[in-house]
Amino acid sequence: MFRLLGYFFCLLFLSFGGPVQAQTKIIVDADTGNEVDDLYALARILLEPTVEVTALNAAHWQTSHWSIENSMENSHRLNQQLLGEMNMKVKTFRGAPARMYDWGDRAQHSAAAYEIIRQAKETEGLTVLVLGALTNVASAIFIQPEIASKLKVYWLGTTMNFETKVLKRNDFNPLMDPFALDYLLDSEAEMHIIPVNVASAMQISFDEMETKIGNHFLGRHLQERWMNHIDGERRQRTLWDLALIALFIHPEMAEAEVVMTSRDSGNRPITFYKRIDADAIYQDFFQTLLAFEKE
Repeated sequence: MFRLLGYFFCLLFLSFGGPVQAQTKIIVDADTGNEVDDLYALARILLEPTVEVTALNAAHWQTSHWSIENSMENSHRLNQQLLGEMNMKVKTFRGAPARMYDWGDRAQHSAAAYEIIRQAKETEGLTVLVLGALTNVASAIFIQPEIASKLKVYWLGTTMNFETKVLKRNDFNPLMDPFALDYLLDSEAEMHIIPVNVASAMQISFDEMETKIGNHFLGRHLQERWMNHIDGERRQRTLWDLALIALFIHPEMAEAEVVMTSRDSGNRPITFYKRIDADAIYQDFFQTLLAFEKE
């Protein structure tokens, strides 16, 4: 009898392809209202079967000259709209309305920051993918410094010269909250950074994107955002954030280098991505999106 039961469970195990792999739990922090690329990146990570997005945080871009009033709220609304379009249930949290403060308690106390703190306290390690300003993550560490060593932060920002190892911080995301970046560089949080001079390989035309995904319901939603977003270019864009998402899911699509940063940038080893395979990233994106059917 026991032998028959063992045989049955063995067949059952094999019929389902072996044990179910545990999903990696992550938080995603996005300034979705700022540009077009965030929505494409969020769609890709939400469709990844090996990952569970446990929180989708809204980020501001209030420091920008091109910002709108309540930029974080705009990001929060777009996050919820995307989840509705995909018929997915993911907890969404409002983040900081602006950059960290100049003195005293410099943290922006937001639902997003406290969700990072809560999850970090409940686990041995927490991964956070940040597509915009670092305000929410840095504020969480400022409020509870002991969580820093538990955090693994993936971020798009800075410019790195890989020959001279000079790191510059004059691109958009660092400028949205310079203190937040400084604070994270000086913290114990593990950092993985894709510089903008590397992510710039992610240029693609509207026509190519339309040909690939324009007939898919989710593709149409993303393409509407492409066309309706008010800026100076609609024919071609750089989907920066999609590169960050892709290299997290598929590290083989990028080449990384651990760089010892200078004393004014933390003086510690940080993983920088120096090359990406943009063609492979886009092919993965197209295949994943086209295979998606709303439940």
